Formats: sequence, structure tokens, C-alpha cells
Amino acid sequence: FLSQVDSTNAGRVLASDAAVFLKKSGLTDLVLGKIWDLADTEGKGILNKQEFFVALRLVACAQNGLDVSLSSLNLPVPPPRFTDTSSPLLLSGTASSDLPWAVKLEDKVKYDAIFDSLNPVNGLLSGDKVKPVLLNSKLPVDILGRVWELSDIDRDGMLDRDEFAVAMFLVYCALEKEPVPMSLPAALVPPSKRKPLSVPGAMPLIPSSTKESHQSLPPVGILAAKTPLTQ
Repeated sequence: FLSQVDSTNAGRVLASDAAVFLKKSGLTDLVLGKIWDLADTEGKGILNKQEFFVALRLVACAQNGLDVSLSSLNLPVPPPRFTDTSSPLLLSGTASSDLPWAVKLEDKVKYDAIFDSLNPVNGLLSGDKVKPVLLNSKLPVDILGRVWELSDIDRDGMLDRDEFAVAMFLVYCALEKEPVPMSLPAALVPPSKRKPLSVPGAMPLIPSSTKESHQSLPPVGILAAKTPLTQ
């Protein structure tokens, strides 16, 4: 990874080069900014080899749902993953479309019923309509913010039926005390939103969003797990 951003073997990585490379991790700008701040301890805008390795390890922590903090550096995590054809860590032999969707069919039926009850317009729910459902879960606002960000896959400030199912799935996971990941796992990307990769037989583990925008985030806050869904 270092040789990809430090082609001249200078032993240092410029902020601009690092930013382009780290974006391929599929993490949000917010998370990547935090990672940079932790790695570039002296704020000099350049990372040496050791600091770049710290950044890579923090990317791996974020991709595996761990806290982005220096205390996570010693935790065992698999290497970071980047959506780039020259990356040594592409999951080979699996087409994205073959990966089963993590949302089970019986759960999808329940989520669809909630979706329809919220009066979608043209098959879409605005943030204002989703917000009360999210707040119903009583989960911390920062967690719900991440749920929204991960489920609004096309970054249009609205959720369609499949995106809403992703949001519900993440909320129920969080209610079961499972950590909400920092970036959307490939298995959670709805089949309708998976893009075929140009590399035959290879698929990035972390889907990358084409547009980065955070202004569409609604003020955040789903149904508590025990609420009957029949209503």
C-alpha cells in the first residue's frame, strides 16, 4: 500500500496523495478526517512510514466496526480493504451479484410494511418521515446518524424500499448490541444497487459511493425490537 502512494520511495506520504488513496476504503470523509488527525500527530500534513501504517490500521479498525482511536491499534483486525484494481486485497472468485443479501426475506416483508405505512412518495421516504421511526429505537443519535448515512446509499437524502430495509436491519442489529459498521459491508448492499466491477471475478469488500455529500443528513434518531409490526 505504501508503494502505491510513495512511488519515489521518499519515505513520506503527502496529504493529497493519502486522501485519494484512503478514499478507496469506502469510509466517509468524517471518519477519514479523524483517521488522518490521529495519524498526523504533529499536524504537518505529511505522514512518515510509521504514521501511514497507523492510518492503514485505523482504516481496518473502522471497516470492522471498531472505534477509530489509538486504543484500537493493538486489537486484532484483518488488513484494510480498498476498492482498487491494484490492491493486493480483493476478494477474488466472487461476483458482487452472487453475494446473498444480509436482509432475510421474512424481515424484508416486515420492513416493507413499515415503509408503506409511512406514505412514501414515488417510492421514496424523506428524512423527515424516517426520523420518527429511527428515534423510536431510543438508540444514541450518533449511531442513528451513521445508520442513515449507510442506508442512504445513493446519497439523495431519501430512502427507497431497499435502502429503508438496510436502515431497519442496522437498527435491529444495534438494538441487539451489535456495533454499526463504519462503512456498509458488501453483503448489506441491496442487490438492486450493486455495480458490476470491471475486474472479472473480483469484488471489493467495501462498496464505494460515487458521491460524497453529508448535507442531506436529517436530524437523527426505529421501531423498538419488541414493537408489534402488524399495525
